[in-house]
Amino acid sequence: PVEGTPGLDGLGVIRQGFVELSNVELVVELTDLITGQRAYDSNSKVITTSDEMLQTTNNLKR
Repeated sequence: PVEGTPGLDGLGVIRQGFVELSNVELVVELTDLITGQRAYDSNSKVITTSDEMLQTTNNLKR
């Protein structure tokens, strides 16, 4: 933590009766979450398909 006097040296100011706002853009975060989830799903399908191909190859060898 950075200690100091509020309002000096670039530190924030404390104001009574105000609500702190979030620094998160909800739409951007949800879009990133969906993108990450789809990437995970597609990578999972690639691994599953690769595993099935290797199993088929092993079965042909026998």
